[in-house]
Amino acid sequence: MPAPVQAIIDILEELFPLYLAAKWDNPGLQVGSSTQSVANALVVLDVDEGVVDYAAQNGFELVITHHPIFFAPLKSIDYDASQGRLVKRIIEAGLTVYSAHTNLDAGARGLNQVLAERLGLQDISPLDRYYQDKLIKLVVYVPASHIEAVRAAVLSAGAGHIGRYQDCCFMSKGTGSFRPLAGSRPFIGQVGDLEEVEEYRLETVVPQPRLAAVLNKMSEVHPYEEIAYDLYPLEREGPTYSMGRTGYLAETATLQQVCIQVKQALGLSHVVVAGDWQKAISKVGVVSGAGADFALQARMQGCDLLVTGDLKYHQAKDALDMGLAVIDAGHEGTEGIMSAFLSRLLSEEVERRGLCVKIFSRDSRKVLNIC
Repeated sequence: MPAPVQAIIDILEELFPLYLAAKWDNPGLQVGSSTQSVANALVVLDVDEGVVDYAAQNGFELVITHHPIFFAPLKSIDYDASQGRLVKRIIEAGLTVYSAHTNLDAGARGLNQVLAERLGLQDISPLDRYYQDKLIKLVVYVPASHIEAVRAAVLSAGAGHIGRYQDCCFMSKGTGSFRPLAGSRPFIGQVGDLEEVEEYRLETVVPQPRLAAVLNKMSEVHPYEEIAYDLYPLEREGPTYSMGRTGYLAETATLQQVCIQVKQALGLSHVVVAGDWQKAISKVGVVSGAGADFALQARMQGCDLLVTGDLKYHQAKDALDMGLAVIDAGHEGTEGIMSAFLSRLLSEEVERRGLCVKIFSRDSRKVLNIC
């Protein structure tokens, strides 16, 4: 049976939460309905009229795109303008369009991580501290009959992530006591009588932005009228997210050699380079899309080279002045791997969760042609 679009959105926002998006960005649902049924989803870098026609002709209900359709608020939908015409065709085709943009760039398993791995970098780390989770320890007391349901609910809502591990929690068995007062509706016991119940103390870690969702899910399945739970702010730092990565080449190489490696890894015919061909490159920073503004952070992290796109003349000059070489592999060039990697990741998650949705990818890059 097809799943609702919301089931796919839940996966995307669990992996790449919207709070990671830049303030100027507009990821999320663009056009359509989260309640629409989806059996086939298409992942593309950009959505345009050609993609809409392809999706409609091949039985897709959902299109997942990297770049949002809308960045600024709309004042009108003019069918004679390109954006209005695109919206009209999406609606007429019965499609839902969802975007994962800078939240995908910054995610722990996101585009920049994949880009760094594709370039063969080792010891990969965040380029900067763009965002860092504040952590909360949740402790809740649950009757033995409902411990599995409550555990599954809080973990599925985003609790229990520690480093490269998920579903992390601790449970200890004990005895809880309570006396229901007049007007209460106890799940166990009688009004006025002291009751002792076998309960579990369930502990897990929750990122602050996910706390409300975790508590809501917990409340939906916990049987008690009054849920006993505690929240403890933790001093320990949560995961660090960044719009870029740094890493080391397997072996030190010249800038010219790295250019060849970048072209081969990303399937590019050319790159634009600022720097001395014979410069020794060991540590590399990567920022997908337009990331030349991260040159200072890259140099402060000890990088010899920044691989990004959309490099401007003065940005290149400033980078060279601080001793940093730059390879401009293009906006599309650094993001073109997005559709293939995200479709694979979503396919794995869909299968793991038992959803009947097929995920496909299509390379929609065609903005620039080199003659």
